[in-house]
Amino acid sequence: MSSAFKAIFAATILGLGFAAPVAAGPGEDAMAAYAGGDYATALRLLRPPADQGDAQAQYNLGILYENGQGVQQNDAEAVKWYGKAAEQGEDRAQNNLATMYASGQGVPQNYAEAMKWLRRAADQGNARAQHGIGVIYANGQGVPQNDVEAMSWFRMAADQGVAPSQYALGLYYRQGRGVQQNDAEAVKWYGKAAEQGYGDAQFNLGHMFVKGLGVPQNYVQAHMWFNLAAMAGDQGAATNRDNVAALMTPAQIAEAQKLAREWKPKPGYEWKPKPPR
Repeated sequence: MSSAFKAIFAATILGLGFAAPVAAGPGEDAMAAYAGGDYATALRLLRPPADQGDAQAQYNLGILYENGQGVQQNDAEAVKWYGKAAEQGEDRAQNNLATMYASGQGVPQNYAEAMKWLRRAADQGNARAQHGIGVIYANGQGVPQNDVEAMSWFRMAADQGVAPSQYALGLYYRQGRGVQQNDAEAVKWYGKAAEQGYGDAQFNLGHMFVKGLGVPQNYVQAHMWFNLAAMAGDQGAATNRDNVAALMTPAQIAEAQKLAREWKPKPGYEWKPKPPR
């Protein structure tokens, strides 16, 4: 049986999507248009308040330009509007502006600028920005590679429910990077991410159950988690599921399949709007 783990950290910072308005008005109508796929109307409704300095409208306009929704895709315009909102303290715009700098979209790649905006958003409690800082330290992008610092930021985001950060903590504990090796803690954090439907965490959790690492060996649980990852398209998980099935009784396989059918993902991190200024 394969003993391979999924051991790749989230390689990118996580962007945030279209923001719901915090008060009724044109922003609410724009959100309704966006939700209905009428991006041209959303664009038309957002541009006047964005031009007048409304930070949320500016942020949402950045989303439309970045995604090419209702307008020709234009990273430079996305950066422009994210920047205007970010300067006003809009934490989602700060996070997304950082993703543009980190990936070199619409601007020259600049990890120092990415970190600047991530820190501003993270200081406001933005969990995706906290995850992004963890990624930068984990990969040593523009800063010295530092597992202890990365783990600290991943933990902040993980505690708010960010699944990639929870998965990263699982890796750190499993590998003993920046922390004493601890399989039980690895299982705990893999489990939190797996329960949200994070495929790599489901794969690794299945492996922990197969080997009895941090948990009692349990082929039923292993089969279920491999099966869930396989249903999301992971061919390696499908192979491991079938290998585990060869060690199980028909009754155990039926139980594992039933658990997989009945499984529902748990909610994770959601951005909560601040009250109007």
